[in-house]
Amino acid sequence: MKPEPASALFAGPFALATLSTPDGPEFPALVTPDGQALDLRDALSDDRLTTLDVLDSWETALPRLRALASDTGPTRTAVADLHVHAPVAPRQVFQSGANYRQHVIDLHVAHRAPGDDRPESERRAEAAEIMDRRATEDLPYVFIGLPTSITGPYDDVVLPGWAEQPDWELELAVVIGKPAYQVPVEDAPDYIAGYTIANDLTDRATVFRRDMPQIGTDWLRSKNAPGFTPLGPWLVPAESIANPDDLRVTLKLNGDTMQDESTKDMIFKVARMVSYASRTARLLPGDLVLTGSPAGNGMHWGRLLRDGDVMEGSVTGLGLQRTRCVAEGAV
Repeated sequence: MKPEPASALFAGPFALATLSTPDGPEFPALVTPDGQALDLRDALSDDRLTTLDVLDSWETALPRLRALASDTGPTRTAVADLHVHAPVAPRQVFQSGANYRQHVIDLHVAHRAPGDDRPESERRAEAAEIMDRRATEDLPYVFIGLPTSITGPYDDVVLPGWAEQPDWELELAVVIGKPAYQVPVEDAPDYIAGYTIANDLTDRATVFRRDMPQIGTDWLRSKNAPGFTPLGPWLVPAESIANPDDLRVTLKLNGDTMQDESTKDMIFKVARMVSYASRTARLLPGDLVLTGSPAGNGMHWGRLLRDGDVMEGSVTGLGLQRTRCVAEGAV
């Protein structure tokens, strides 16, 4: 699927992307809001440069990128003539669950435990009470995803034959800009290079282990099929996003709006998520911290993904991704 028009690109004077010509290798690019791309291998005199390399030296690279964005001299190529890949190939992916109040309440109601015959209103009230308690007493819920699940923002998403209930989960994704370990909440923004869009697909039927319920969740099976995390299209520098805790997250399915919520509804805000992940793991440049998905997933609507569906996901200032679902075996 083709990139969006320039008017729908992103906030700020430039963004990073990973692009390719139809027959060429991927390359890191600086993209401007008029839809033009500058090959950073040429601009930075490094034929082997990747977007991850740029992030590995983010603090020194950022001033050079600002200067390149305002320099109209170097030859540029229209993004519309190139293939847009996921903006970064991360070493690590940290995913957040249960981080939007209304979404968690909906999931609590949808995943009825066997033998729980209480009315929906009672189970919803119970979930709301749990959310209030989490916000004041608990910690974020973070688990590990696989980089191999990432695909491009306009690529087809293959629905595995074993996935009985594939669902969408559009999210704001944080991109780390320098190594972070045991970072205080107040310092966490200093470690963020920028933001992008992630659709963290989930097979609801395999979230919980049916063979051994006492084990609990199975995130490997439910979330990490190849292509289950469309990412991008752009990596927008943090300096271009005034407040990541007040962005609109919107997903449309075949043109119908399914998710439309502000990141204000997050229980744990962006800085808290980055800080918490760094308490245990050493975050590396290019790593992703997915911040959770708002209400309006397929389980809420009683309508899961199927062959031929087209998802359009947008986050304020970060552009729009469009992916088509294809049943396994149909490609």
